[in-house]
Amino acid sequence: MNFSFSPVPEIRFGANEIDNIAAHAQALCDNGKAAIVIDGFLAASGLGDKVVKLLDAAGITAAIYSDFSGEPKLAHVQAATAVARGCSLVIGIGGGSALDIAKIAACTAASGEDPMHYALAANPLPEKPLGKIMIPTTAGTGSETSATNIFTGPAGKKLWVWGAKSKSDLVILDPVLTVSLPANLTAWCGLDAFVHAFEASTNRNANPAGKIFGHEALRLLSANLERAVKAPDDLAARGAVLLGSSYGGAAIDNCGTAIAHNISHAMAGLAPVHHGLATALGFEVTLPWLVEADTDDLKAAARACGLESANELPAFFSALMDRCAVIRKLPDAFAGVGAAELGHEMRATENQPMRKSTVRDVTDADIDHMAASIMAMK
Repeated sequence: MNFSFSPVPEIRFGANEIDNIAAHAQALCDNGKAAIVIDGFLAASGLGDKVVKLLDAAGITAAIYSDFSGEPKLAHVQAATAVARGCSLVIGIGGGSALDIAKIAACTAASGEDPMHYALAANPLPEKPLGKIMIPTTAGTGSETSATNIFTGPAGKKLWVWGAKSKSDLVILDPVLTVSLPANLTAWCGLDAFVHAFEASTNRNANPAGKIFGHEALRLLSANLERAVKAPDDLAARGAVLLGSSYGGAAIDNCGTAIAHNISHAMAGLAPVHHGLATALGFEVTLPWLVEADTDDLKAAARACGLESANELPAFFSALMDRCAVIRKLPDAFAGVGAAELGHEMRATENQPMRKSTVRDVTDADIDHMAASIMAMK
């Protein structure tokens, strides 16, 4: 088969690797000015100030943007862009929201354009974005190794900015930074990473290079996620999950996702919900239907999880959710949302690439059944 493979950014992995941020930043910051986009919780913990001091000692002046929470919105990206103007480096620290905001801001601050100029790939990204260092503190989205960036537009719908110019120049994977993540978020984020790796390895766009990363991510996550949830101080488990998440990001960067992400993106367009939880619920609901295809790629993904056949995957994933104490219940914000509304969102234009990439044809009847199954969790 013919395929292309997008390169993975440079990765520095190790406990307390963030302590070396100044040396890494000096190589990418040519005017001595940097912007830090960091989750508000982490900023309050003092991590942002620590990074500022480390950079200052190396002659780099840094400004912090942390006034956001939850899923990234257009206003957040615009505010981060304002902070990044005049800088030559953007450092993203936190979960996928912080990293996506940082990567988009590195492009818009360089070009002077509004984020909406690039939404849904309407226009090519600038040829010379600001330098980008991404430091994930959750192990789930894989945004640090991906060229896809998500934010909520003015109409309340999830939009994406895509392109190689938005990718990190350097990724710092420091498992120590993930230790404080609560058990439920560790589980939700880890399951999101699992689904990234699985869908990228089994959808219509799967290719041999992407499957190298996807399968290794599945091995790491299958073997270590439960331990990371139950023993948060276990740096070996935390590190394995963090690495698995980054590998999953590299896999979806090259091969994309599928129906579970169609569902989770559609859900996010209707009410607030953690992306990892929504994706895990969508994956569990659709997996028995999906494995009926019994493709070679599904069999290979099953083997990467330590299984003998694709038919074992639904029970395996449900058991993993159980061991990680995941509760199958939608947030209260979905109380007034019906299956028809979710089905409508799953059919929305922005969610069609994920529907079309699924290895089985997703009919309208399939969508209606899937939406009803999700809404039964209220």
